[in-house]
Amino acid sequence: MNPLYLTEADVVATLSVRDALGLVENAARALADGRAQNRPRQRAYTDSAVINVLAASYDGRMGHKTYTVAPKARGARFWHLLFDEAGQMLAMTEADALGQLRTGAASAIATRHLARDDARTLAIIGTGWQAHTQLEAIIHVRPISRILVYGRDPQRRASFAEAMTERIGLLVEPVDNPHDAVADADVVCTITNADSPVFDGRWLKKGAHVNAAGSNRASAQEIDVETVARAGIVAVEDVAQAKVESGDLRAAAEEGRWSWDDVVTLSDVVAGKATRRTSPDEITLFESLGIGLWDLAAASHVFDACVIEGRGTKLPIPP
Repeated sequence: MNPLYLTEADVVATLSVRDALGLVENAARALADGRAQNRPRQRAYTDSAVINVLAASYDGRMGHKTYTVAPKARGARFWHLLFDEAGQMLAMTEADALGQLRTGAASAIATRHLARDDARTLAIIGTGWQAHTQLEAIIHVRPISRILVYGRDPQRRASFAEAMTERIGLLVEPVDNPHDAVADADVVCTITNADSPVFDGRWLKKGAHVNAAGSNRASAQEIDVETVARAGIVAVEDVAQAKVESGDLRAAAEEGRWSWDDVVTLSDVVAGKATRRTSPDEITLFESLGIGLWDLAAASHVFDACVIEGRGTKLPIPP
């Protein structure tokens, strides 16, 4: 059949938070077992924009997400192209919501395997377009009963807290500073565009788990060296990609307070091939940069669901 063009509406209609959790976890196991391939993000630049490409193959399919980062760009900037094992194009998918869902799911899967079982207090630092899926996904994997949110803009954090309280049915409390968010949190998620650390690692209580999900630029630090140094486990999605993109880990390694020899992959943690939490007091860290495998797993699910439901527009490309 002709390839399908799938819109953001098609993605939202066929991909739930719960779906994304299962898809990311299964893909992580496949990567650990050698049944999937992932390639680190590639970038090219103009004077005013950057294009990003993330490719992967898994479960008889392959694909890549392409997106631009450009202050003046308008309209759809996130796309996923899906192909079958023979290289035949299956779908072109608008991939903004898809990216939000898989990013939240990755943090939740890390939380499932690294956070304390009794984690109940969640702190979200950031109130932007990615923050809501972090929150929605994590409440599926731990018995969260208190949620604190901090963002620099008081009006935005109040609006975010109100909207998410209504959306998830749990009280989301806005706080006035990052210390009040982090100090009592069992799970901390940072999802910002900050260039410098958004909290002091000394504030983390024993046993906390951190998902640092906002930055994938070597020139930026979303968490400080202290946070990395205190972590007994540091997990990433792709080591080669992290060595290029993670300003957080690069800074800690350059200061001699952490070593790349100690990094593990989330896929190995999920598959039981890497050490998980060893004590209730251990601090754990998931440095989330985003990989193409998560996009592929989600896009493949969306395509299959849209075929079943008769969604999508046929592209004028011969099969």
